[in-house]
Amino acid sequence: MSYAYKKKFYKFFDKLTPFQVIVLFYLSAVVISTILISLPFLHKEGMHISFIDSLFTAVSAVSVTGLTVISTADTFNTPGYFVLMFILQFGGIGVMTLGTFIWLMLGKKIGLKSRELIKTDQNRSTFAGMVKLIKQILLIIIFIEAVGALILSVYFTQYFPTVGESVVQGMFASVSATTNAGFDITGTSLVMFEDDYFVQFINMLLLTLGAIGFPVLIEIKDYLTHKQKNFINFSLFAKLTSITFGALVFVGTVLIYLLDRNYFFEGKSWHEALFFSLFQSVTTRNGGLATMDVSDFSTPTLLVICILMFIGASPSSVGGGIRTTTFAITLLSVISYARGKSSVRVFRREIDPQDIFRSFIVINTAIAITGLAVILLNFFEPQFTLMQIIFETCSAFGTTGLSMGITADLHWAGKIIIIALMFIGRIGIFSFLFIIRGKVSKDRYHYPKEPMIIG
Repeated sequence: MSYAYKKKFYKFFDKLTPFQVIVLFYLSAVVISTILISLPFLHKEGMHISFIDSLFTAVSAVSVTGLTVISTADTFNTPGYFVLMFILQFGGIGVMTLGTFIWLMLGKKIGLKSRELIKTDQNRSTFAGMVKLIKQILLIIIFIEAVGALILSVYFTQYFPTVGESVVQGMFASVSATTNAGFDITGTSLVMFEDDYFVQFINMLLLTLGAIGFPVLIEIKDYLTHKQKNFINFSLFAKLTSITFGALVFVGTVLIYLLDRNYFFEGKSWHEALFFSLFQSVTTRNGGLATMDVSDFSTPTLLVICILMFIGASPSSVGGGIRTTTFAITLLSVISYARGKSSVRVFRREIDPQDIFRSFIVINTAIAITGLAVILLNFFEPQFTLMQIIFETCSAFGTTGLSMGITADLHWAGKIIIIALMFIGRIGIFSFLFIIRGKVSKDRYHYPKEPMIIG
């Protein structure tokens, strides 16, 4: 590249905001992933994937959603599985995080611009400790995936005919669960393990560790290594995220059981009903793995699952959706206002009014986007019921990957809509809004304020 082109290239990037650069990087990851997924030598003999299906699979992998229009097990060979795992790592951990780690491995220094991009990608508020943060995230995730792969690989020897197949299945299952990707190479997700509570427990543990948020994992690591003395010293983010995450799993489990106890769970033992309910509640946080056909649930249960998928995982995690802290702050704001309070307080701290404002922006924008997607899908895909479309929409936006079985039957227009939802769900609402927003500039003047009638 000549000096003149390099100058133009850097000048172009300098005009972009960090959010716009992050989106550009994710789009680049989608393009590269689409090319890789299309390579014939990664497919099983006689298999061919169309461009739109390659693009759909690439976006689903980069956004770690798991919705698929093809069968992963029937389409890809073993090298294809490893390429897909690599894409899932990029999507789950974050393009900037993994890219920066590779840059560090090559002995390169991380400049201010790169640190700003890392801060944006990981939803951090300061530049402090960016490189250390990257290293900790990578080491923690790799450790979790390695332990999960080892346990599952050994355990899978009783399910698969060869040790080699057991290892590949164990590795893929661990990466897919930890990154909350929802992809599987069994061909039936985890339905074959519906009676194996050990496999379900390991997957629920990996799903939770991936979705609860990297900052929480780092603080837990510091606590276990005695750098953090007790729970009181945990950050407000860690406390609020952990409690909200746990509460959503608990409430989800209870509601799923109660709403379907006379339907899907009728005739099942208490432990079967418990694990079905618990696993479905955990996987709605962002997992996308399933131990059953979710279409068997009643409509009220499906609506509850839609709400849980819409909320999604925690910020700075592998997941999408509006995020748990957004939901928690919005709920606390409503409760505080109803009680006549002028501020939102939790754990002896006050929530910044700017964060409250941002939370309502996220929720309203998310509702508008998913609502528009439901309308468009109803128009382009009239063969599906409204419940199927709402479920698919929430699953795509929350980058969850659960489906009522309509994904493979979508027309090209429907696929494009779902692709857009998966991408927006992964990059986040603010990154989506800031694509069209330039650099922030303060208002030079203000008009007189006038009260409005509300409600």
